[in-house]
Amino acid sequence: MAHAPQTLVATESELDEPPPLGPLSLDSPNPTSPERLMNPDSTRIPTLLHISFNQDSGCFAVGTDHGFRIYNCDPFREIFRRDFGAGGGIGLVQMLFRCNILAFVGGGADPIYPSNKVMIWDDHQSRCIGELSFRSEVKGVRLRRDRIVVVLVHKIFVYNFADLKLLHQIETTANPKGLCEVSHVSGTMVLVCPGLQKGQVRVEHYASKRTKFIMAHDSRIACFALTQDGRLLATASSKGTLVRIFNTLDGSLLQEVRRGADRAEIYSLAFSATAQCLAVSSDKGTVHVFNLKVDSGLLGLERVQSASESNPANPSAASSLSFIKGVLPKYFSSEWSVAQFRLHEGLQHVVAFGHLKNTIVILGMDGSFYRCQFDPVNGGEMSQVEYHNFLKPGEIF
Repeated sequence: MAHAPQTLVATESELDEPPPLGPLSLDSPNPTSPERLMNPDSTRIPTLLHISFNQDSGCFAVGTDHGFRIYNCDPFREIFRRDFGAGGGIGLVQMLFRCNILAFVGGGADPIYPSNKVMIWDDHQSRCIGELSFRSEVKGVRLRRDRIVVVLVHKIFVYNFADLKLLHQIETTANPKGLCEVSHVSGTMVLVCPGLQKGQVRVEHYASKRTKFIMAHDSRIACFALTQDGRLLATASSKGTLVRIFNTLDGSLLQEVRRGADRAEIYSLAFSATAQCLAVSSDKGTVHVFNLKVDSGLLGLERVQSASESNPANPSAASSLSFIKGVLPKYFSSEWSVAQFRLHEGLQHVVAFGHLKNTIVILGMDGSFYRCQFDPVNGGEMSQVEYHNFLKPGEIF
């Protein structure tokens, strides 16, 4: 961080004026920083409270009832952990790429920090160097190199990372999951969050100072994902049967894919680095990979085929009954996943595409780490390449 970090106190009632800033001296003791010895206890299995990938999905962070841990995805290994002991619950943890700066929110039965504070942690110093305080519980945090985004139930705050200055406030419909995503390409920040209506998504294009509202679904928004450059958006509703792909520049629907026929809770959505594939996890215990027909380089210039049309280049991505789509309901002509992987039903998993070609990484709230490989042409069941339980006691790699 370029400047001395500062303490910022923000409240939900402050709609217009940024709250006052107060300096936080790096030389003076920070009363909210843990003073416990941070020695890993290799004999205890912690309770997992939160999992999140970093911005390029090369690492992931987990918050536990005793602290946090950071893992590398490829190859899989634990990078480090901080054990704060009893009363060290971390309910949210977000990495900033692979640097030493992280954001924490306390959680669990015995949190280390209040749930209404975002703590900025410098792991080189093993201490908190700044904080953001609110009047209500923090539901989500997103980090860019230049911004910190904090999500409350009905509001989102955007801060400058260098000096923690409040830059923008957004009101949303009830957002208990803390849904919010930001792009990570330097200088072109795009932020996506729920709008003020059920099923609506709000897209903020900060470079052009434009706001776009997209009526993505009839039901409430349950999950969404954004490409690194912020040009493509994938959304799922509380029904969990369809996933829609939108152009964030003009709000147009580019593609629609079907996860299944039954209602499901969508846990995560993830684009591949090239936006040629989309991964979906749900409470049904199956991770799906879809082939996308969107050329992100031609957004706004060309339109892909509609969702009801078959795709000859990817025959397994569309129903074989599509040739009689005019007779049968739309369900039979929907685009289906090209590859699947079966997991335990009901357990929450998050997914991301691996750095190895045609692989995905799946993280479970039971501590499971899967690396799977899929065939984007022939499809079918994915093959499990690797498995670990990252919560089991053992030596740090």
